[in-house]
Amino acid sequence: MRSYSKIEVIGFDADDTLWVNETFFRDAEDEFCTLMVGYETENKARQELIKYEMQNLAIYGYGIKGFVLSMMECALELSNQNLNPEVSRRILEIGKEMLHKPVDLLDGVRETLEAVSKKHRVLLLTKGDLLDQERKLEKSGLSEFFHHVEVLSNKLPKNYKELLDHLSVDPATFLMIGNSLKSDILPVLELGGMAIHVPFHTTWDHEKVENPPTDKYQTLSRLDQVINLL
Repeated sequence: MRSYSKIEVIGFDADDTLWVNETFFRDAEDEFCTLMVGYETENKARQELIKYEMQNLAIYGYGIKGFVLSMMECALELSNQNLNPEVSRRILEIGKEMLHKPVDLLDGVRETLEAVSKKHRVLLLTKGDLLDQERKLEKSGLSEFFHHVEVLSNKLPKNYKELLDHLSVDPATFLMIGNSLKSDILPVLELGGMAIHVPFHTTWDHEKVENPPTDKYQTLSRLDQVINLL
């Protein structure tokens, strides 16, 4: 049994840890592939879209806006620069619809934050578009539980280190909780912190990790199981 007795500060990921997110991207991807049937097979369209997403991360960063730009670029390429204007319009509509999706909290989120924030300094650490993440946080009704909110350009060890240094947080007293091994768990472990993995049922290919060191962190099936560990 791991001991979290030294933990003073706890960071929570947002998307797919506190509220639903990846489901909306996968639904949008499915519709995009259907729109591309007149130009290419759905399987090929999906593969090409993922390729453009990966290529564009360094330019657009994470989030819906970058995803929409990748869909447009991919659609133009698949249509040989002869994309139907109605398809272009629909792609833009998909993006706007995603930005107006409701914020659906996952089970036990409010109870967990309420309990944990009474004893610990709680941070919200997420990636994505700043405006969209601010919108989701406001709609979630969870702002009161966080001492600090940070929208990071990426979640590499250096990003965490810079933030923890800025907040005067010793990594040895820091616990990160999230659904992504690549973004939430492994970078924090590398810094000497602790991490708890709460998987979401859908994982973006970019966030998947092969052969993770499962002995280095704890995995829970629900977020509210954290309450009894701290």
